[in-house]
Amino acid sequence: MKTLVTSILSFAFAAGLGSAVLAQEATPANGAAAAHHEESATPHYPLKEPKEEEWTFAGPFGHYDKSQLQRGLKVYTEVCSACHSMNLVPFRMLDELGYSEAQVKAFAANYEVQDGPNAAGEMFTRKAVPSDHFPAPFANAEAAAASNNGAAPPDFSLIAKAREVERGFPQFVFDIFTQYQEGGPDYIHSLLTGYEEPPAGFQVPQGGHYNPYFHAAAVLAMPKPLSDGQVTYDDGAPATVDQYSKDVSAFLMWAAEPHLEERKRTGFMVMIFLLIFTVLIYLTKRSIYANKEH
Repeated sequence: MKTLVTSILSFAFAAGLGSAVLAQEATPANGAAAAHHEESATPHYPLKEPKEEEWTFAGPFGHYDKSQLQRGLKVYTEVCSACHSMNLVPFRMLDELGYSEAQVKAFAANYEVQDGPNAAGEMFTRKAVPSDHFPAPFANAEAAAASNNGAAPPDFSLIAKAREVERGFPQFVFDIFTQYQEGGPDYIHSLLTGYEEPPAGFQVPQGGHYNPYFHAAAVLAMPKPLSDGQVTYDDGAPATVDQYSKDVSAFLMWAAEPHLEERKRTGFMVMIFLLIFTVLIYLTKRSIYANKEH
């Protein structure tokens, strides 16, 4: 359905701009001037638009794949958590990924958190419990920056909602009809899989890494975090960078919007209610004015 709607809208838009495109092609001087302006102008980031992926949680009836979320949690804990925190996500929410209460308690116990003060007025360290949040890997932002080429890694709690590339006209019009809301996961997946060698003549600063999908520049401080075979899955899923990136992107989407399924179910029921209510209003109007002269 999403592909069909997009195709129809694309055809209509192309028909409307057909004459303008022909006019531009007929004036090579204007085209050359535009190309020169593009080369001399400040580049627009990201240099490459994020690739749209297929997600189970896309569309009005989308839902999370719990197996994928569990794999994404594994990638986060074994790779991403070394630098990135999730300060807003408590361990108790992991039961929504299909884990039992005992499994959540055991998972939380793998971490230590600071608590206190105790009776002596001192802070102390204890094993985490389900009510605790994921602990940060660094004591403060300064320590995080000092360990990561001078740039403190962002918190991952809401990253799937915070990192969404702006889609200009007419794409944002298409998104209204296709209900596209997966810009964050698409961006994260493209960024994680988008590391490549810089083009000829491009100077990468020391400690930087070229990635045309980065939203703020062409170079970022974070080195390529994933490699094939780095994480071993228990369910036999492919141990590839592409699969890791998809799984952790889905997990971060869940972390940012854990009530997505409930929201979509509620929205669907509201639409059904409004449809029935509209029909009742129409029938009431006809009943009242059926025998009245106009």
